Amino acid sequence: MSARELSGLTATETARLVRTGEASAVEVARATIEAIEAREDAVHAFIQITPEMALQAAERVDADRAAGRELGALAGVPIGFKDNMHLVGTRTTCGSRMLEDYESVFTATCVQRMLDAGCVPMGKLNMDEFAFGSSTESSYFGPTRNPRDLGRVPGGSSGGSAAAVAAGMLPLTLGSDTGGSIRQPASFCGVVGLKPTYGMVSRYGVVAFGSSLDQVGPLARSVDDVALAMNALAGRDPRDCTSQAWDRDFMAGLHDGVEGMRIGVVDGMTHAEGVDPEVMASLDAAAQELVARGATLVDVELPHAKAAISAYYVLAPCEAFSNLARFDGVRYGHQCADARDLSDMTSRSRAEGFGPEVKRRIMLGAYLLSSGVYDRYYYPAQQVRALITDDYRRAFRQVDAILMPASPRCAFRFGELSDPTQMYLSDMFTISLNIAGNAGVSVPVAPGRDSGMPIGAQLIGPAFADDRLLRVAAALQDAYGPASVADVRAEKGGELS
Repeated sequence: MSARELSGLTATETARLVRTGEASAVEVARATIEAIEAREDAVHAFIQITPEMALQAAERVDADRAAGRELGALAGVPIGFKDNMHLVGTRTTCGSRMLEDYESVFTATCVQRMLDAGCVPMGKLNMDEFAFGSSTESSYFGPTRNPRDLGRVPGGSSGGSAAAVAAGMLPLTLGSDTGGSIRQPASFCGVVGLKPTYGMVSRYGVVAFGSSLDQVGPLARSVDDVALAMNALAGRDPRDCTSQAWDRDFMAGLHDGVEGMRIGVVDGMTHAEGVDPEVMASLDAAAQELVARGATLVDVELPHAKAAISAYYVLAPCEAFSNLARFDGVRYGHQCADARDLSDMTSRSRAEGFGPEVKRRIMLGAYLLSSGVYDRYYYPAQQVRALITDDYRRAFRQVDAILMPASPRCAFRFGELSDPTQMYLSDMFTISLNIAGNAGVSVPVAPGRDSGMPIGAQLIGPAFADDRLLRVAAALQDAYGPASVADVRAEKGGELS
């Protein structure tokens, strides 16, 4: 096979070819490096590319096959990691000046599990600074462009992870999701992205944003690839007390269809004010595709979901304020020059090292946790969290999954949403899942009729029923086909302003 053909394969196809010997892992790695070199200047999905590390890992896979040793399920599959995941031999910057030169001294569990499954590490992927954002515009290393239209954002905060898959640079990536940071960029870039149930995947070694909200998940061009990745990722990790045991096969019954399943729809949300008509139309069509495959649509209510954004922007900044307190220029991180004393060094290092959105959320968290304010906001937000969680619990007594948009709009143009509040509303359909801890997956459906840009249908499942949720996602994929590779052209979409 040619290098172009090898780089365009899905993870499942690549693993099969390497296992059978029809292609070597080194051939795949070299083809992937060529694809990255050809498209990275236009897309800017990476913060660090690791070709030497990739070729060494590929050589080990080929040596294991030649020796007759058992190969991992993802042997030879190129992968990239969001740059908030530690990997020895790389920098872990979180897209921030604060950690610009920080070199990882250990490897995150989620990363190690993918390497143990045979994946070939191609590098670290761009992201909004410390995962604070919905467009990857806030990265200290510059924005990532949407491969479907280089004048538009890829979404965020896992924008590099989604763009690398959509551009055909990688068949599989890992992202993290605190309020929609896997599902929204997956929707904007037209790929599949899963936010697993909280506790399904270890968070050990992932730089924390909101510890009660963060979850790691895969992005790929097919549901099959996501399921294959979850077989490696899911399960108990003694270094993360929130992680849970898992012993079911995500691939088993993946294409059994949705005959007899009940799919919930929340009409008041899908057709709410602020949702683009082309998104409504694509979601209505997706619902009918599931009906055509034997599912039944059921109206469900999530009465407190509209309060999710308000609750989230209390809970998440409070947790971020606590988690980012360690970045003070003393133990690690950016350190200012010529400080007068410790207090001056700490304040100036943080002022220089953090970008505007990070500072905004730190200050908001500090205010919300201050005396006299804590009781008025933090406790009520936790009460809203309990109500939202109960709403989902009651809804899943009636249905197997819930269908709603992943985002109220298609990918917007760079600079289009200059108001932070407008940006926050990009996650209006995704945040409630992080608050409740349920699983959610974005699957590409019919593109927007006016914009021609991808639209993702978000499917939501009960906690720890992620395998059944992917079965519904696979039914939508059967209707619309797996995601295509974008035709990346440097001149497409114009220049960034």
